[in-house]
Amino acid sequence: MKKKICFVVSSPITVRAFLYNHIRELSRDYDIYLVANLVNENMDTLKDIPLVEIKSIPLFRKINIVQDTKALLLLRRYLKENNFDAVHSVTPKAGLIAMTAARLSGIKNRIHIFTGQVWHTQKGFMRALLKFMDICIATNSTCILVDGQSQREYLIQNKIIKAKDSKVLGKGSISGVDTNRFVPDDLVSQYMRKELGIEPHEIVFMFLGRLNKDKGIFDLIDAFLKLKEKYQDIRLLLIGFDEENIESITRLKYQNIDSIYFGGPTTIAEKMIQACDIFCLPSYREGFGTSVIEASLLEKPIICSDTYGLRETIINDKTGLRHEVSNVDGLYLLMETLVINKEKRMLLGKNGRQYVLDNFSGQTITNEWIKFYNKLLGDV
Repeated sequence: MKKKICFVVSSPITVRAFLYNHIRELSRDYDIYLVANLVNENMDTLKDIPLVEIKSIPLFRKINIVQDTKALLLLRRYLKENNFDAVHSVTPKAGLIAMTAARLSGIKNRIHIFTGQVWHTQKGFMRALLKFMDICIATNSTCILVDGQSQREYLIQNKIIKAKDSKVLGKGSISGVDTNRFVPDDLVSQYMRKELGIEPHEIVFMFLGRLNKDKGIFDLIDAFLKLKEKYQDIRLLLIGFDEENIESITRLKYQNIDSIYFGGPTTIAEKMIQACDIFCLPSYREGFGTSVIEASLLEKPIICSDTYGLRETIINDKTGLRHEVSNVDGLYLLMETLVINKEKRMLLGKNGRQYVLDNFSGQTITNEWIKFYNKLLGDV
């Protein structure tokens, strides 16, 4: 009889984006169950994932004492009825409720993976509250995974977790990158640039991810517009879901932004990234910069901040260039360096692809998850 693992997430999007390959491989030896908030969600996104059961429990990202208490009680009952061999949570709210419910249900193996800290850029009461929530997650877990070594060190320094109870699988990243999907292709690059109206001689910077202040979007816009005063043949593509009305604010705050393109979310990152020459992530906080290793795999040179969480994603001056968090002048200088030095752009990109192939391939990370569970559940 197979042992049973239950993954708990707030949204099924998390499963599709980060857990699909892990679950597919783990399902060969274990019965995999999923708990998620399926309200107003399209179940088709999960139909090809080998799950024994999908249980809908209203796990919401925002704090709501009534809703969260209801979710805790429902999840506790479900876990107790099924007597899982392991419960594994992803994302903060799911982790808080799942690890508490699993402990109350007497689940022996309670695993949470930290993928970033919202409180890093918060202040006052909200910072204290969110930190306390992470401490509760860690206290109720029996094993803590972190998707990057620098993030793990940060959590230890902030007394959220203990070194003896936490680990990073492989070199980091929750899922790695699909090396069959992210393949450099000149024809794809030419096609995407043509679709976006980009001239062959133009140098294109790109950000791809959630558009919000914590990602350093306004720093990037400021640095780019300053650079535009000196170099006319450059563009900036901002691709991703606009969480904080960044586009509207930009249009009100700045003039002459015709060279900045807001593209909205994309399902073809492996093609979209190939439209750019330089990939930028000037983030204020990051768990692990997956978009950075995706761009590196496509041979794009990287410019990113030195925030914890991005320190594993590049090797400074070998696969990319690093600037201080919120240092617009430093960001500007690195952007100018790569505008005027095509040879350096090409070298950083080539080195970056090899670095990701050596350390962050999706199959490598999945193998680490399998080894982790085989050891944890005694199936080595």
